[in-house]
Amino acid sequence: MTKIITTISFLMAVFFLNPAVADMPLEKKPIISAYQYQHYSQVLSEKRRYMVSLPARYHANKHHYPSLYIVDADFQFQHVSAMVKNLARMGKIPPMIVIGIANQGDDDYLKSNTWPDPQDDAFGGAATFQNYLKKDLLPFIDSQYRTNQQKALSGYSLGGLFTLYSMMQKETPFNAFIAMSPSAWFDGNSLPTKIEPLLKQGQLTSPVFISLANEEGMGVDKVIDVFEKSAPSELNWQYKHYPNENHFTTALPALYDGLQFLAPNYAIDGTDMLALGDYQQVLRHFNTQRQQWAGFHLGWLQAWQFVKYLSWSKQLDKVELVLTSLNQQFPEYVTTVTIQLAKGYNKRKDFARVSQLLESVKVDGQTLPGWHKQMSIYYIGMNKPKLAQKHQTLALKLAKQYQLESWEVWEFN
Repeated sequence: MTKIITTISFLMAVFFLNPAVADMPLEKKPIISAYQYQHYSQVLSEKRRYMVSLPARYHANKHHYPSLYIVDADFQFQHVSAMVKNLARMGKIPPMIVIGIANQGDDDYLKSNTWPDPQDDAFGGAATFQNYLKKDLLPFIDSQYRTNQQKALSGYSLGGLFTLYSMMQKETPFNAFIAMSPSAWFDGNSLPTKIEPLLKQGQLTSPVFISLANEEGMGVDKVIDVFEKSAPSELNWQYKHYPNENHFTTALPALYDGLQFLAPNYAIDGTDMLALGDYQQVLRHFNTQRQQWAGFHLGWLQAWQFVKYLSWSKQLDKVELVLTSLNQQFPEYVTTVTIQLAKGYNKRKDFARVSQLLESVKVDGQTLPGWHKQMSIYYIGMNKPKLAQKHQTLALKLAKQYQLESWEVWEFN
């Protein structure tokens, strides 16, 4: 025994004290969160690039998602897609498909985001660009991905100007807008005079978020004056000023608030649920969130919080009633919640309850890594290691097949 301990101590010393061993590099592996593609535009008669970031667990379900399009994607896409994915993971907003609209160099950026200026032909391609989005890019994205009818457009600087331009078009393909420090100075500050009659006639009905940093000469203040004086009371709009940010630092905090604007008071945890009352009131709250622009998604975090809430509020004796109500109101999320319930009962070693729950969602569950993981834990508790290993292997296989996030794959380990 002493010899074994000595050998282990020697190996540990070699590993931790020998720099050549301790500094051995891990295998280099890229972390992939999105992809860039190219398609041919009939409107523009050329190939155009676009980027796509899919929600976590997209490949593991059949849900349809809101989509968020971002202008000037070479500059904006990475931090926008990362923020959307993180906020959705933490339950702050529903998951969204993020699509980056790439411009092809500075000249294209200036041209595409502006309407004609009689004094400068470097501008003036907004109508064509809008037509490209409406007839080419959006229909193509809808054909390739599980989008729903909720489509938001966001842009910063000249991209913010184009966002408001798109909002003003009669048959715009978008129904929500986030304009961050829009370049309203363009064309002699003509934007307010273009927006005012549309507001007065009630032609602008989609939610719109507008922001401005500590910057002068942008013309945004005049746009906001028009909204304050002419926007109908039912229009959902918000303006936010960032006096501690400049034109180059404002996009990230403004985007964060713009996303919250589209999903107000969306985040809810077990403690918040306790304050609402019994499970029926919590489900009523979920239904209320459904009415927001971005809708409602009962993801893994919300399901886990909901199960914790049922335990804290001593409503586990009503699980059958809860699942029945859930099946009536949110049938697409019954399996997700049931797996989380099984996880809780596995920790309690109530294996009879685990078996009953997992069997009730077997048809959908056996296609999900989480279901197999809980089955594996169940069989360990039942002292059936071969069956446990079988389900553990399936859990890992499905996790990789569905391209789950690395932290989720490690959880299944």
